[in-house]
Amino acid sequence: MDGVDDALMQAVQRLEIRSRGKVEALFGGAYRSAFKGRGLEFAEVRPYQRGDDVRAIDWNVSARTGETYVKVFEEEREQTVMLAVDVSASHAFGTAQDTKRSIAAETAALLAFSALHHQDAVGLLLFSDEVEMLRPPRNTRRHVLHSLRALLSYEPRSRGTDLRVALRYLLNGLNRRATVLLISDFIDDGYASTLRAAARRHDLIGAHIYDPGEQTLPPHGLVTLTDPETGATRTVDTSDPATRQAFEEKAARRHAQVAQTLRGAQADYLPLPTTGDAAETLIQFFRRRATTD
Repeated sequence: MDGVDDALMQAVQRLEIRSRGKVEALFGGAYRSAFKGRGLEFAEVRPYQRGDDVRAIDWNVSARTGETYVKVFEEEREQTVMLAVDVSASHAFGTAQDTKRSIAAETAALLAFSALHHQDAVGLLLFSDEVEMLRPPRNTRRHVLHSLRALLSYEPRSRGTDLRVALRYLLNGLNRRATVLLISDFIDDGYASTLRAAARRHDLIGAHIYDPGEQTLPPHGLVTLTDPETGATRTVDTSDPATRQAFEEKAARRHAQVAQTLRGAQADYLPLPTTGDAAETLIQFFRRRATTD
């Protein structure tokens, strides 16, 4: 058991080392502006000055004193970053060097260490078609390391996917607005309305992990395809061009539907192919986000 634990901690340390050089590149001075709608906390009231937003007037204090006062707010010192990671069986898939699960872990690690660098709290939610594990947000290095260890080692109880399970927790289980990175291959249906509600409650980013091998069929003749989540199998003739075309068109429609559903819910869409550089993709995404929000 000690050997297993040692190997896991070494894997976590490798993630930390790989992330360390990217943390400043990911946000740098633009870290705060990369998040939409950061929370504000009340600081004080002061007399109204010409040019102040009239919506900031504190009418109770103004009525009591006979003078016009405005409320002054400041950004909350601690942001909450929630990593909601799909651990269903389909995430073991990968036709290149990385699986979907390894890309998910690298993406989660980079954002977690970036948040920790800025003293923000990080939480972890692992889900399949049920909540598998929950680590509430905290802003310590120990918490982040143990969360990543859990992400790397966890063996889910269930093989299926139900995004609504994760989204309902985000709606009802978090007491304050958070930036949520929802990491999944989004192989699910019927979650659009719950997604819209969660995106209204939180700053929601859908990180869509996909593998090119799921979108094309090589011409290898008769091939048995197995759904990793249901175990259902079917045999297809991949030497038939029409079969390959139909498969690719269906995969392309599903891929496009994920992007459309996320954007339609007013959530951000972040595509993460297993063949790409996850760190560089995340860096470029948040740099664009910091300049457009």
